[in-house]
Amino acid sequence: MEYAILFLPLLGSLIGYLGKSLAKYFSEIITSLFVSISAVLSILVFWRGIQNNIYGNYKIFEWISSGNFIANWSINIDPLSSVMLVVVTFVSALVHVYSIGYMSHDPHKPRFMSYLSLFTFSMLSLVVSDNFLQLFFGWEGVGLCSYLLIGFWYKKETANNAAIKAFIVNRIGDFGLAIAIFLIFFFYGTINFEEVFQATSTLIEKKLVFFGVETSLITLICVFLFIGAMGKSAQFLLHTWLPDAMEGPTPVSALIHAATMVTAGVFLVVRCSPIFEYSQFALNLVAIVGMVTAIFAASVALVQNDIKKIVAYSTCSQLGYMFFAAGIGAYHVAMFHLFTHAFFKALLFLGAGSVIHAFKDEQDIRNMGGIGKKLPYTYAFMLIGTLALTGFPFLSGFYSKDAIIEFAYLANTPLGNYAASVGILTAFFTSIYSWRLFFKVFHGPYNNKKILINETHESPIIMLLPLVFLSIGAIFSGYIFKNIFIGHLSIDFWQASIFFLNKISHSSIPFWFLLTTPVIVLISIPISFYLYILNPKILDDFKLTNMPLYNFLLNKWYIDELYEKIFVNPAKKNWIIFLEKRRYWNNR
Repeated sequence: MEYAILFLPLLGSLIGYLGKSLAKYFSEIITSLFVSISAVLSILVFWRGIQNNIYGNYKIFEWISSGNFIANWSINIDPLSSVMLVVVTFVSALVHVYSIGYMSHDPHKPRFMSYLSLFTFSMLSLVVSDNFLQLFFGWEGVGLCSYLLIGFWYKKETANNAAIKAFIVNRIGDFGLAIAIFLIFFFYGTINFEEVFQATSTLIEKKLVFFGVETSLITLICVFLFIGAMGKSAQFLLHTWLPDAMEGPTPVSALIHAATMVTAGVFLVVRCSPIFEYSQFALNLVAIVGMVTAIFAASVALVQNDIKKIVAYSTCSQLGYMFFAAGIGAYHVAMFHLFTHAFFKALLFLGAGSVIHAFKDEQDIRNMGGIGKKLPYTYAFMLIGTLALTGFPFLSGFYSKDAIIEFAYLANTPLGNYAASVGILTAFFTSIYSWRLFFKVFHGPYNNKKILINETHESPIIMLLPLVFLSIGAIFSGYIFKNIFIGHLSIDFWQASIFFLNKISHSSIPFWFLLTTPVIVLISIPISFYLYILNPKILDDFKLTNMPLYNFLLNKWYIDELYEKIFVNPAKKNWIIFLEKRRYWNNR
C-alpha cells in the first residue's frame, strides 16, 4: 500500500503523457484515477496510524553506497509524514479532477495533467524521505515541476518570466539547504534523519569559525536549513516569486501555492525539530521572519486587485503564522494550521478559478461585482473558504489559527508576546482583505464593461465537485482533529516524529484573550461591507490623502524594485559588457 501511494502518481504521469493520443480523455482519467487511489490509500495509512499506531520504514533499494556515505531510497511512514501524505494526495486528487473542467479547452491538457502528477510524486518523495538526500531529491523535483507548471503557457511572456523568477529565487534557498546537508554529513558522518537527530545532543558544544565569526555548528546548520525553507515557503525577502507565480493556470496555484510545495519549508523545520530545539538563535530567527512575513503579506493583500494575487499573499501570510508557531516551539500547532489551511486555501484558489472562468479569464476584482445570484454555488464555497480563512468561530481556521496565537501568548516570553500581538493584528488584516475580495466580487454593482452579466455562468459539475469536498474539510477538519493534533491526544499521536525540548502547556488562557481574535473577526465583516460596498468614498478619500502609503503597499514594499536595482540591473550591465568584450576579441 505504501509503495502504491508513492509510485502511482509517477506511473500516472508517464502513462498519461505517453498515452495522450489513445483517447480523448485518456490522460485526464488515468492521472486523476491514479492520484485519487493514492489519496484513498494515504487516508487509510493516516487512520491506521491513529487507531492502531502502525508505522514503519519501507526500504525500496540502496541508492548510494560510497565509503561511510549510505543513502537509501525509502518510504518512511510516521505521524508527521502520514499527515503530509493526506494533505498532498487529497488536495492533488481534487485539483486533478477540477483541471479536467478548467483546462477542457486547452490543447495541451495531457501535458498539464502529466506535470501535475509528476509534481505530486516529487512532493511525496520529499515527505516520506528518511534521509536528507532523498528529501533534497523531492525538494528539487517540486522546484522543477513548479517551473514547468508556472510557465505552462510558455508562449505568454509574463508566464515565462514568472517561471524563471520562481526557479531562480528558489535556487537561493536551495543553496542554503545544500550547505546545511554538506555540514551535516561532514560533522555527523551520516545524512539519515534518525542517526542525525540522535547525535545532535552530543554536538551542542561544537564551534565553527564562519566568515571570521565563531558560531555554534548546530546554529549554523539550522540557519542554512531555514534559508532553504524560506525560499520554498516564500518567506520575507525570498517571497517575491509567489505572487508572480499566479501567471500559471489556477489549478497550479491551488496545488503548488496553497497546499503542498509552499508547505515544504514548514515541514522541513518541523521534521528537523530535534536540531532546531538546540539552537535558540535559530528558533528566534524562524519566529521573527515568520512574524514579518505574516504582517507584510497581509498588509500588501489589503490593496491588491488581482483575485489570485490576493489569495497568494494570503498564503504567504498564513505560512508566516506557521513559521512563528514553529519558532516558539509549537511545532504541532504549526502542523495543525498547515493541515486545515490546505483545505480552505485550496478551496479559495479553486473558487477564484471558478470566478475567473465565469468572467472569461478576467482577474481584476474591480471589474467584477454583483454576481452572487449568477454563481450561487461558487458564492457558497467562497463564503465558506473566507469564513474559514478569517477564523470565524467553529470553522477550521478558528481552531488552528487561534491556537497559534494562544500558544505564542502562553510561551510567556518577549518574543512570544510580540508574536501573539502580530498574530492578532494580522488576523484583523486578513479579515479585511478577505471580505474585501468577497464583497467586491459577489456584491455591489456589476462593473465589467466587456462581458454582460447574463453572459456569466456557473462552473460545470466537474469543477464544483472538488469544491464540495474541500468545503467539508474547511468546515470540519479543525474541530475533528484539534484534540489529536494539539489537544490531550497529541503526545500519543506525534510520538517521536516531533521533538519538544520545552513543551508549552496549553492551559490558563485568560477569557478576554480567547475572545479577542473572534471578536475582531466578527466586527470586521460589517466594517468591510460598509467600506467596500455601502460607502466606498471613505476609502477613496483616504487613498488620495495617503497616496505614499497606498503606493508603498500596492508596490509590495518596493522589494522587487530594490532587488532590480541591487541585483538585476548590475547583472544585466555586466553581462552586456562581457558580450561586448567577447565580440571585440572575436573580431580581432
